[in-house]
Amino acid sequence: MSTPTHNDTNQPTTLTIVTERNQPLTASLYLPKDSDSDSVKNAIMITPATGIKRVFYHNFASYLASQGFGVITYDNEGIGDSLTCPLSKCDASLITWGRHDATAVLEALQDEFPNAKYHLIGHSAGGQLIGLMPNYQALSSVVNIACSSGRIKNMDMPFKAQAILFMNGAITLGNLLLGYTPSDKFNMGEPLPRGVASQWRDWCNGKGYIKTAFGKTVVTHFYDELKTPALWLNFSDDDIANAKNVDDMLAVFTAMPAKKEMFQPQEFGLNHIGHMKFFSAKTHKKAPQLWQMATDWIEQHAA
Repeated sequence: MSTPTHNDTNQPTTLTIVTERNQPLTASLYLPKDSDSDSVKNAIMITPATGIKRVFYHNFASYLASQGFGVITYDNEGIGDSLTCPLSKCDASLITWGRHDATAVLEALQDEFPNAKYHLIGHSAGGQLIGLMPNYQALSSVVNIACSSGRIKNMDMPFKAQAILFMNGAITLGNLLLGYTPSDKFNMGEPLPRGVASQWRDWCNGKGYIKTAFGKTVVTHFYDELKTPALWLNFSDDDIANAKNVDDMLAVFTAMPAKKEMFQPQEFGLNHIGHMKFFSAKTHKKAPQLWQMATDWIEQHAA
């Protein structure tokens, strides 16, 4: 269920989306100029990386709207404007983000754009968790950006040492002492609910990320059934989503017809893209073809 709260011709509309857990998520709705929701033919949900607020995707979402797409961005439960209680009392997890948050946002996308085809652009965790969505069959295509398993074992030094310190040290101590993980102190996004951080730590220490939880905390999933065509865009200077970790994550999506691309920033005249800068307005200004790759894929699978 989604409820609009305000509208401004120069800004996206703010929505409140209520999940099956009865948790309100704050979202932003982007419309193409001079269009209404009923006329939009393709609508996109942008699923965020771990601990990243929806405002991070504003420039990219605005671009998509300028290309004729309807778009919804959102804060996961416990993040940004979707934090509705003291963080130490928030019981969200990566599982609830995929099973409940992303599912409710796709339902809202369908409600807002009833005559459209539906697409998902996932950033990092936003692409990892698609296999938890029971309504995944409504998606016509997927574009995953900087998405991989994030397996620590496959990372290179010195970033590997930083990942070990954060994952196995800061998360454990933060959860114990504070009841949450102060990820912002480590330049790792917003502070995280303890359940999110604990699963993130456990899954990044195993093979296949969420696969480590199959048959344990993850009983029902759709990773073996998901046949949505997907474009995976990754970059050679990404310390997290390196080639080994991309393959490690793709192996969990056993039925997904995926086109895998690994680019060097220098191919686009850039010094760095890494894990985050695909979505930067500065990156787009210098290398507009990057965002065009995403829209081309969606238009290719819009029929």
